[in-house]
Amino acid sequence: MRADRLISMLLLLQIHGKLSAEQLAKRLEVSTRTVYRDMEALSTAGVPVYAERGPGGGIALLESYRTSLTGLNSREVRALFMLSTLSPLDQLGADQELKSAFLKLAAALPASLRMDEQQARQRIYLDWKPWSHREESTAHLQTIQQAVFQSRWLSVRYMPMGAPWIEPLENLVQPYGLVAKESSWYLVCKCRALMRVIRVVDILEVFQLAKGFIRKNDFDLERFWAAWCQEYAADHPRYLVKALVSPSIHPALQRYFQEHHSEQITINTSSENGWYVVELPFSTLEEARQRILGYGGSIEVIEPVALRYSVADYAQQILKRY
Repeated sequence: MRADRLISMLLLLQIHGKLSAEQLAKRLEVSTRTVYRDMEALSTAGVPVYAERGPGGGIALLESYRTSLTGLNSREVRALFMLSTLSPLDQLGADQELKSAFLKLAAALPASLRMDEQQARQRIYLDWKPWSHREESTAHLQTIQQAVFQSRWLSVRYMPMGAPWIEPLENLVQPYGLVAKESSWYLVCKCRALMRVIRVVDILEVFQLAKGFIRKNDFDLERFWAAWCQEYAADHPRYLVKALVSPSIHPALQRYFQEHHSEQITINTSSENGWYVVELPFSTLEEARQRILGYGGSIEVIEPVALRYSVADYAQQILKRY
């Protein structure tokens, strides 16, 4: 609806100060012509909005103008208050500030929407910790967060991700952002002219320097993270195992791969006895052996032959011990 779009445009201008017609059109999913028509409608309604032409120009509000209008509808209120339980914000030390902000927002809601706020709190709870959750150390998170917001250099000593056998590295980095993925925090930083990702739990020591840096204006954290995850997944080692799997454990095995590898099990065929011939993606032979041994006689490795012999060897050692 146009009324909702006008409110969205007003809020965007309040938040960002000045935006080009193209930027507004992209955010509102309309044409630039529609943006200018909406700007005229706001101006007619008494909102002091204006356009500046030329390089560096754009659409903006008078600096002194502010509105308390939220324009929230019932579904938006519910969505907002579902977010009040995000555990990563607790680790950042922002839990009290978040509770205070939601308290102020709740107080500003009209009576007709307060019931939606209470329903969201009592009917939806977001628990981000996986079942096999192992609490990771966030001892350095506050220092890193402070440097991220103040654009200050960091001196970090850390273990290379995925290579714990290598000696710790020491580098001076420009911290660009923090990302929480599942139950882990990652530092996105610039090191020696390259953008890198360091897992916070791998950081052994960190010191914030007084020296600041100029952040690249065109850097988009969300876009960078999506591209990095795609590249990481493509480069991540895959150890494929062809195996016979009992129908009794197939659902549990499927859940394991979805939670730990974000992959589906590939089912090739079904054998005569009802077992599935499947392809299981692991990272290494060692990981595959450990997981397969845990399922006892419910999985039989077909290929690779080296893994088949290794599982049989471990099983014989266990039998000999018992």
